[in-house]
Amino acid sequence: MASAPVPSRVSSTPEALLIEWQGGGVSEFASLWLRDNVPEDRDPKSGQRLIDIADLPAAPRIRSARAGNGSVVIEWEGEARPAAFELGWLAAQAAGGTTERPELRPRPWLEGARLDARRDFAWLPLAAAHDEPPLRLEWLTRLGRDGLAFLEAVPPVPAAVLGAAALIGRVAETNYGLTFHVRTVPQPENLAYSDLGLGLHTDNPYREPVPGFQALHALVTSPDGGDSLFADGFALAAHLRESAPEAFRILTGTAVPFHYRSSDAELYAERPLIQLSCEGEVTAVHYNNRSIRVAARTAPGFYAAYRRFAALLREPRFQLRTRLGDGDLVVFDNQRVLHGRTAFTSAQYPRHLEGCYLTRDSVFSETGLLRRMLAASA
Repeated sequence: MASAPVPSRVSSTPEALLIEWQGGGVSEFASLWLRDNVPEDRDPKSGQRLIDIADLPAAPRIRSARAGNGSVVIEWEGEARPAAFELGWLAAQAAGGTTERPELRPRPWLEGARLDARRDFAWLPLAAAHDEPPLRLEWLTRLGRDGLAFLEAVPPVPAAVLGAAALIGRVAETNYGLTFHVRTVPQPENLAYSDLGLGLHTDNPYREPVPGFQALHALVTSPDGGDSLFADGFALAAHLRESAPEAFRILTGTAVPFHYRSSDAELYAERPLIQLSCEGEVTAVHYNNRSIRVAARTAPGFYAAYRRFAALLREPRFQLRTRLGDGDLVVFDNQRVLHGRTAFTSAQYPRHLEGCYLTRDSVFSETGLLRRMLAASA
Protein backbone atom coordinates (compact mmCIF):
# COMPACT_ATOMS: atom_id res chain seq x y z
CA MET A 1 0.00 0.00 0.00
CA ALA A 2 1.33 3.47 -0.91
CA SER A 3 2.35 5.65 2.02
CA ALA A 4 0.29 8.74 2.76
CA PRO A 5 1.70 11.97 1.27
CA VAL A 6 3.48 14.21 3.74
CA PRO A 7 3.47 18.00 3.54
CA SER A 8 6.55 19.97 4.45
CA ARG A 9 4.61 23.22 4.71
CA VAL A 10 0.96 24.27 4.65
CA SER A 11 0.01 27.91 4.14
CA SER A 12 -2.95 29.89 2.92
CA THR A 13 -4.20 33.16 1.57
CA PRO A 14 -7.85 34.15 1.76
CA GLU A 15 -8.27 32.85 -1.78
CA ALA A 16 -6.24 29.62 -1.74
CA LEU A 17 -4.62 26.77 0.19
CA LEU A 18 -0.97 25.98 -0.65
CA ILE A 19 0.74 22.70 0.19
CA GLU A 20 4.46 22.11 -0.26
CA TRP A 21 5.12 18.35 -0.33
CA GLN A 22 8.12 16.53 1.06
CA GLY A 23 10.19 15.41 -1.89
CA GLY A 24 9.20 18.42 -3.94
CA GLY A 25 6.13 19.86 -5.59
CA VAL A 26 3.62 22.52 -4.63
CA SER A 27 -0.16 22.23 -4.94
CA GLU A 28 -2.62 25.11 -4.86
CA PHE A 29 -6.35 24.72 -4.19
CA ALA A 30 -8.79 27.58 -4.69
CA SER A 31 -10.93 28.49 -1.69
CA LEU A 32 -14.19 28.25 -3.67
CA TRP A 33 -13.25 24.77 -4.93
CA LEU A 34 -12.45 23.62 -1.40
CA ARG A 35 -15.72 25.05 -0.08
CA ASP A 36 -17.59 23.19 -2.81
CA ASN A 37 -15.95 19.92 -1.74
CA VAL A 38 -16.47 20.01 2.03
CA PRO A 39 -16.91 16.33 3.01
CA GLU A 40 -19.83 17.07 5.34
CA ASP A 41 -21.79 18.47 2.39
CA ARG A 42 -21.88 15.07 0.72
CA ASP A 43 -24.15 12.13 1.43
CA PRO A 44 -21.99 9.63 3.37
CA LYS A 45 -23.36 6.64 1.46
CA SER A 46 -23.62 7.80 -2.15
CA GLY A 47 -21.01 10.57 -2.08
CA GLN A 48 -23.41 12.88 -3.92
CA ARG A 49 -23.54 16.58 -3.06
CA LEU A 50 -26.20 17.75 -0.64
CA ILE A 51 -25.86 21.39 -1.68
CA ASP A 52 -25.83 23.35 -4.92
CA ILE A 53 -23.27 25.90 -6.06
CA ALA A 54 -25.88 28.61 -5.53
CA ASP A 55 -25.96 27.68 -1.82
CA LEU A 56 -22.28 28.60 -1.36
CA PRO A 57 -20.78 32.01 -0.70
CA ALA A 58 -19.76 33.63 -3.96
CA ALA A 59 -16.21 34.22 -2.71
CA PRO A 60 -15.46 32.22 0.45
CA ARG A 61 -12.29 33.39 2.21
CA ILE A 62 -9.93 31.16 4.15
CA ARG A 63 -9.20 32.41 7.68
CA SER A 64 -6.68 29.70 8.63
CA ALA A 65 -5.32 26.32 7.53
CA ARG A 66 -3.38 23.78 9.58
CA ALA A 67 -2.18 20.23 8.98
CA GLY A 68 -2.41 17.33 11.41
CA ASN A 69 -3.37 13.66 11.65
CA GLY A 70 -3.27 13.15 7.90
CA SER A 71 -5.62 16.05 7.12
CA VAL A 72 -5.72 19.78 6.54
CA VAL A 73 -8.28 21.66 8.63
CA ILE A 74 -9.61 24.88 7.12
CA GLU A 75 -11.64 27.63 8.76
CA TRP A 76 -13.49 30.19 6.67
CA GLU A 77 -14.24 33.78 7.53
CA GLY A 78 -17.86 34.27 8.59
CA GLU A 79 -18.52 30.52 9.07
CA ALA A 80 -18.48 28.62 12.34
CA ARG A 81 -17.97 25.17 10.84
CA PRO A 82 -14.40 24.12 9.90
CA ALA A 83 -13.71 21.47 7.30
CA ALA A 84 -11.10 18.71 7.21
CA PHE A 85 -9.63 17.43 3.95
CA GLU A 86 -7.56 14.23 3.84
CA LEU A 87 -4.06 14.82 2.51
CA GLY A 88 -4.22 11.71 0.34
CA TRP A 89 -7.38 12.97 -1.30
CA LEU A 90 -5.90 16.42 -1.90
CA ALA A 91 -2.77 14.87 -3.43
CA ALA A 92 -4.92 12.75 -5.76
CA GLN A 93 -6.91 15.80 -6.86
CA ALA A 94 -3.71 17.73 -7.53
CA ALA A 95 -2.56 14.86 -9.74
CA GLY A 96 -5.76 14.97 -11.75
CA GLY A 97 -7.94 12.67 -9.66
CA THR A 98 -7.05 9.47 -11.56
CA THR A 99 -4.04 8.21 -9.60
CA GLU A 100 -6.12 5.25 -8.43
CA ARG A 101 -7.57 4.62 -11.90
CA PRO A 102 -4.66 3.62 -14.12
CA GLU A 103 -7.07 2.15 -16.69
CA LEU A 104 -8.09 5.73 -17.51
CA ARG A 105 -4.57 6.62 -18.67
CA PRO A 106 -4.06 5.29 -22.22
CA ARG A 107 -0.69 3.77 -23.05
CA PRO A 108 -0.09 4.42 -26.78
CA TRP A 109 1.47 1.88 -29.12
CA LEU A 110 2.21 3.30 -32.55
CA GLU A 111 4.28 0.72 -34.45
CA GLY A 112 2.08 -2.33 -34.04
CA ALA A 113 4.17 -4.42 -36.43
CA ARG A 114 6.92 -4.51 -33.81
CA LEU A 115 4.57 -5.99 -31.24
CA ASP A 116 3.42 -9.53 -30.63
CA ALA A 117 -0.20 -10.00 -29.54
CA ARG A 118 0.65 -12.86 -27.20
CA ARG A 119 3.70 -11.19 -25.65
CA ASP A 120 2.73 -7.52 -25.46
CA PHE A 121 -0.97 -7.57 -24.58
CA ALA A 122 -3.01 -9.09 -21.76
CA TRP A 123 -4.11 -12.73 -22.12
CA LEU A 124 -6.13 -14.64 -19.55
CA PRO A 125 -7.98 -17.97 -19.60
CA LEU A 126 -11.71 -17.52 -19.14
CA ALA A 127 -11.70 -19.73 -16.03
CA ALA A 128 -9.06 -17.54 -14.39
CA ALA A 129 -11.03 -14.39 -15.24
CA HIS A 130 -14.02 -15.94 -13.52
CA ASP A 131 -12.32 -17.47 -10.47
CA GLU A 132 -9.43 -15.12 -9.71
CA PRO A 133 -10.55 -11.49 -9.27
CA PRO A 134 -7.00 -10.05 -8.91
CA LEU A 135 -6.05 -11.49 -12.30
CA ARG A 136 -9.24 -10.15 -13.84
CA LEU A 137 -8.50 -6.70 -12.41
CA GLU A 138 -5.02 -6.75 -13.92
CA TRP A 139 -6.52 -7.84 -17.26
CA LEU A 140 -9.19 -5.14 -17.19
CA THR A 141 -6.64 -2.49 -16.26
CA ARG A 142 -4.46 -3.44 -19.21
CA LEU A 143 -7.51 -3.47 -21.47
CA GLY A 144 -8.22 0.12 -20.46
CA ARG A 145 -4.62 1.24 -20.88
CA ASP A 146 -3.81 -0.58 -24.14
CA GLY A 147 -7.32 -0.63 -25.61
CA LEU A 148 -6.85 -4.30 -26.52
CA ALA A 149 -6.80 -7.59 -24.55
CA PHE A 150 -7.51 -11.28 -25.11
CA LEU A 151 -9.26 -14.17 -23.36
CA GLU A 152 -8.54 -17.78 -24.22
CA ALA A 153 -10.18 -21.15 -23.66
CA VAL A 154 -13.65 -19.67 -24.14
CA PRO A 155 -15.86 -22.59 -25.27
CA PRO A 156 -16.29 -22.21 -29.06
CA VAL A 157 -20.07 -22.46 -28.94
CA PRO A 158 -22.77 -19.89 -29.78
CA ALA A 159 -23.54 -17.28 -27.08
CA ALA A 160 -20.41 -18.09 -25.06
CA VAL A 161 -19.31 -14.53 -25.81
CA LEU A 162 -22.12 -13.28 -23.56
CA GLY A 163 -20.84 -15.24 -20.58
CA ALA A 164 -17.36 -13.84 -21.07
CA ALA A 165 -18.71 -10.31 -21.60
CA ALA A 166 -20.49 -10.45 -18.23
CA LEU A 167 -17.03 -10.43 -16.60
CA ILE A 168 -16.07 -7.27 -18.50
CA GLY A 169 -19.09 -4.95 -18.67
CA ARG A 170 -22.66 -4.67 -19.93
CA VAL A 171 -23.70 -5.76 -23.40
CA ALA A 172 -25.46 -3.19 -25.59
CA GLU A 173 -28.27 -4.44 -27.82
CA THR A 174 -28.42 -3.20 -31.42
CA ASN A 175 -30.56 -4.00 -34.46
CA TYR A 176 -28.50 -7.21 -34.69
CA GLY A 177 -29.61 -8.23 -31.19
CA LEU A 178 -27.33 -8.89 -28.24
CA THR A 179 -24.77 -10.59 -30.49
CA PHE A 180 -23.86 -10.62 -34.17
CA HIS A 181 -22.27 -13.34 -36.28
CA VAL A 182 -19.34 -12.56 -38.57
CA ARG A 183 -19.46 -15.21 -41.28
CA THR A 184 -19.97 -15.29 -45.01
CA VAL A 185 -23.57 -15.09 -46.22
CA PRO A 186 -25.03 -14.72 -49.74
CA GLN A 187 -25.68 -11.09 -50.76
CA PRO A 188 -24.46 -9.57 -47.46
CA GLU A 189 -25.94 -6.28 -46.28
CA ASN A 190 -22.61 -5.60 -44.54
CA LEU A 191 -19.22 -6.34 -46.13
CA ALA A 192 -18.10 -7.88 -42.83
CA TYR A 193 -20.28 -10.86 -43.81
CA SER A 194 -18.21 -11.63 -46.90
CA ASP A 195 -14.82 -13.21 -47.69
CA LEU A 196 -13.29 -9.83 -48.44
CA GLY A 197 -10.42 -8.40 -46.48
CA LEU A 198 -11.40 -5.37 -44.42
CA GLY A 199 -9.17 -2.35 -43.94
CA LEU A 200 -8.67 -0.86 -40.52
CA HIS A 201 -11.83 0.76 -39.21
CA THR A 202 -13.95 1.38 -36.15
CA ASP A 203 -17.45 -0.05 -35.94
CA ASN A 204 -20.75 1.77 -36.18
CA PRO A 205 -19.82 5.48 -36.11
CA TYR A 206 -23.36 6.04 -37.39
CA ARG A 207 -24.85 5.06 -34.00
CA GLU A 208 -25.68 7.24 -31.00
CA PRO A 209 -23.80 6.45 -28.89
CA VAL A 210 -20.97 4.78 -30.78
CA PRO A 211 -20.35 1.30 -29.31
CA GLY A 212 -17.71 1.58 -26.61
CA PHE A 213 -15.95 -1.78 -26.58
CA GLN A 214 -16.28 -4.75 -28.91
CA ALA A 215 -15.76 -8.44 -28.19
CA LEU A 216 -15.14 -10.97 -30.96
CA HIS A 217 -15.13 -14.68 -30.13
CA ALA A 218 -13.60 -17.13 -32.59
CA LEU A 219 -15.86 -20.18 -33.03
CA VAL A 220 -14.27 -21.48 -36.25
CA THR A 221 -11.07 -20.02 -37.64
CA SER A 222 -9.41 -20.33 -41.02
CA PRO A 223 -5.89 -21.77 -41.31
CA ASP A 224 -5.43 -19.73 -44.48
CA GLY A 225 -6.37 -16.05 -44.32
CA GLY A 226 -8.68 -14.21 -41.99
CA ASP A 227 -5.84 -12.80 -39.87
CA SER A 228 -6.89 -10.04 -37.46
CA LEU A 229 -5.40 -6.54 -37.80
CA PHE A 230 -5.32 -3.87 -35.10
CA ALA A 231 -3.90 -0.35 -34.78
CA ASP A 232 -3.92 2.25 -32.01
CA GLY A 233 -5.98 5.18 -33.27
CA PHE A 234 -4.83 7.45 -30.43
CA ALA A 235 -1.19 6.88 -31.34
CA LEU A 236 -1.93 7.39 -35.05
CA ALA A 237 -3.79 10.62 -34.32
CA ALA A 238 -0.83 11.87 -32.27
CA HIS A 239 1.49 10.95 -35.16
CA LEU A 240 -0.75 12.87 -37.58
CA ARG A 241 -0.83 15.89 -35.25
CA GLU A 242 2.99 15.99 -35.27
CA SER A 243 3.60 15.17 -38.93
CA ALA A 244 0.67 17.00 -40.57
CA PRO A 245 -0.84 19.54 -38.13
CA GLU A 246 -3.13 21.10 -40.73
CA ALA A 247 -4.62 17.71 -41.63
CA PHE A 248 -5.09 17.02 -37.93
CA ARG A 249 -6.85 20.38 -37.50
CA ILE A 250 -9.24 19.62 -40.35
CA LEU A 251 -10.09 16.10 -39.17
CA THR A 252 -10.75 17.27 -35.61
CA GLY A 253 -12.79 20.27 -36.68
CA THR A 254 -14.99 18.78 -39.40
CA ALA A 255 -18.14 16.83 -38.59
CA VAL A 256 -18.66 14.19 -41.28
CA PRO A 257 -21.83 12.15 -41.91
CA PHE A 258 -21.87 8.39 -41.35
CA HIS A 259 -24.79 6.40 -42.74
CA TYR A 260 -25.89 2.76 -42.62
CA ARG A 261 -29.04 1.23 -44.03
CA SER A 262 -30.31 -2.33 -44.11
CA SER A 263 -33.66 -4.09 -44.17
CA ASP A 264 -34.16 -3.36 -40.46
CA ALA A 265 -32.10 -0.21 -39.78
CA GLU A 266 -31.65 3.36 -41.01
CA LEU A 267 -28.79 4.87 -38.99
CA TYR A 268 -27.16 8.29 -39.33
CA ALA A 269 -24.82 10.43 -37.25
CA GLU A 270 -22.29 13.21 -37.77
CA ARG A 271 -18.98 13.41 -35.89
CA PRO A 272 -15.32 14.22 -36.60
CA LEU A 273 -12.94 11.44 -37.53
CA ILE A 274 -10.75 12.47 -34.59
CA GLN A 275 -12.51 13.74 -31.47
CA LEU A 276 -10.86 15.97 -28.87
CA SER A 277 -11.50 16.84 -25.24
CA CYS A 278 -11.81 20.43 -24.06
CA GLU A 279 -8.08 20.28 -23.27
CA GLY A 280 -7.25 19.19 -26.81
CA GLU A 281 -6.49 15.55 -25.98
CA VAL A 282 -7.66 12.84 -28.38
CA THR A 283 -10.64 11.04 -26.84
CA ALA A 284 -12.02 9.05 -29.78
CA VAL A 285 -11.28 8.00 -33.35
CA HIS A 286 -14.16 7.27 -35.75
CA TYR A 287 -13.07 5.85 -39.08
CA ASN A 288 -15.20 3.67 -41.32
CA ASN A 289 -14.66 4.19 -45.03
CA ARG A 290 -17.62 1.93 -45.87
CA SER A 291 -20.14 4.24 -44.22
CA ILE A 292 -18.68 7.75 -44.49
CA ARG A 293 -20.59 10.17 -46.69
CA VAL A 294 -18.56 13.32 -47.18
CA ALA A 295 -20.78 16.39 -47.39
CA ALA A 296 -20.32 18.51 -50.52
CA ARG A 297 -19.73 21.66 -48.48
CA THR A 298 -16.72 20.12 -46.72
CA ALA A 299 -15.19 18.26 -49.67
CA PRO A 300 -12.58 20.74 -51.05
CA GLY A 301 -10.49 21.07 -47.89
CA PHE A 302 -11.39 17.77 -46.30
CA TYR A 303 -10.30 15.16 -48.81
CA ALA A 304 -6.56 15.83 -48.57
CA ALA A 305 -6.63 15.42 -44.79
CA TYR A 306 -8.90 12.37 -45.02
CA ARG A 307 -6.53 10.79 -47.55
CA ARG A 308 -3.51 11.54 -45.35
CA PHE A 309 -5.03 9.69 -42.40
CA ALA A 310 -6.22 6.81 -44.61
CA ALA A 311 -2.66 6.39 -45.93
CA LEU A 312 -1.36 6.02 -42.37
CA LEU A 313 -3.84 3.21 -41.73
CA ARG A 314 -2.44 1.29 -44.72
CA GLU A 315 1.16 1.41 -43.54
CA PRO A 316 2.10 -2.10 -42.37
CA ARG A 317 4.39 -0.77 -39.63
CA PHE A 318 1.39 0.59 -37.76
CA GLN A 319 -0.53 -2.71 -37.87
CA LEU A 320 -0.52 -5.46 -35.26
CA ARG A 321 -1.29 -8.70 -37.07
CA THR A 322 -2.37 -11.88 -35.33
CA ARG A 323 -4.46 -14.98 -35.93
CA LEU A 324 -7.13 -16.00 -33.46
CA GLY A 325 -7.53 -19.70 -32.67
CA ASP A 326 -10.79 -21.49 -31.95
CA GLY A 327 -11.95 -20.37 -28.50
CA ASP A 328 -9.90 -17.14 -28.45
CA LEU A 329 -11.76 -13.92 -27.70
CA VAL A 330 -10.47 -10.42 -28.32
CA VAL A 331 -11.84 -7.27 -26.67
CA PHE A 332 -10.92 -3.80 -27.89
CA ASP A 333 -11.87 -0.18 -27.40
CA ASN A 334 -13.99 0.60 -30.45
CA GLN A 335 -13.45 4.35 -30.03
CA ARG A 336 -9.69 3.96 -30.02
CA VAL A 337 -8.44 0.73 -31.62
CA LEU A 338 -9.09 0.22 -35.32
CA HIS A 339 -9.51 -3.36 -36.49
CA GLY A 340 -9.59 -5.22 -39.78
CA ARG A 341 -8.80 -8.58 -41.34
CA THR A 342 -7.14 -10.22 -44.30
CA ALA A 343 -9.22 -11.98 -46.97
CA PHE A 344 -10.07 -15.69 -46.79
CA THR A 345 -11.95 -18.31 -48.82
CA SER A 346 -14.97 -19.55 -46.90
CA ALA A 347 -15.78 -22.25 -49.47
CA GLN A 348 -12.53 -23.97 -48.53
CA TYR A 349 -12.17 -22.88 -44.88
CA PRO A 350 -15.33 -21.64 -43.15
CA ARG A 351 -14.74 -18.83 -40.67
CA HIS A 352 -17.19 -17.87 -37.91
CA LEU A 353 -16.82 -15.24 -35.21
CA GLU A 354 -19.54 -14.12 -32.81
CA GLY A 355 -19.38 -10.65 -31.38
CA CYS A 356 -21.09 -8.17 -29.12
CA TYR A 357 -20.72 -4.55 -28.07
CA LEU A 358 -20.19 -3.40 -24.48
CA THR A 359 -21.02 0.04 -23.18
CA ARG A 360 -17.91 2.07 -22.54
CA ASP A 361 -18.87 3.29 -19.09
CA SER A 362 -19.70 -0.20 -17.87
CA VAL A 363 -16.23 -1.56 -18.70
CA PHE A 364 -14.52 1.16 -16.68
CA SER A 365 -17.15 0.82 -13.95
CA GLU A 366 -16.50 -2.91 -13.66
CA THR A 367 -12.78 -2.20 -13.32
CA GLY A 368 -13.31 0.41 -10.60
CA LEU A 369 -15.81 -1.73 -8.68
CA LEU A 370 -13.48 -4.72 -8.75
CA ARG A 371 -10.57 -2.62 -7.48
CA ARG A 372 -12.75 -1.24 -4.67
CA MET A 373 -13.93 -4.75 -3.71
CA LEU A 374 -10.39 -6.12 -3.57
CA ALA A 375 -9.14 -3.15 -1.55
CA ALA A 376 -11.97 -3.61 0.98
CA SER A 377 -11.11 -7.28 1.43
CA ALA A 378 -7.35 -6.74 1.74
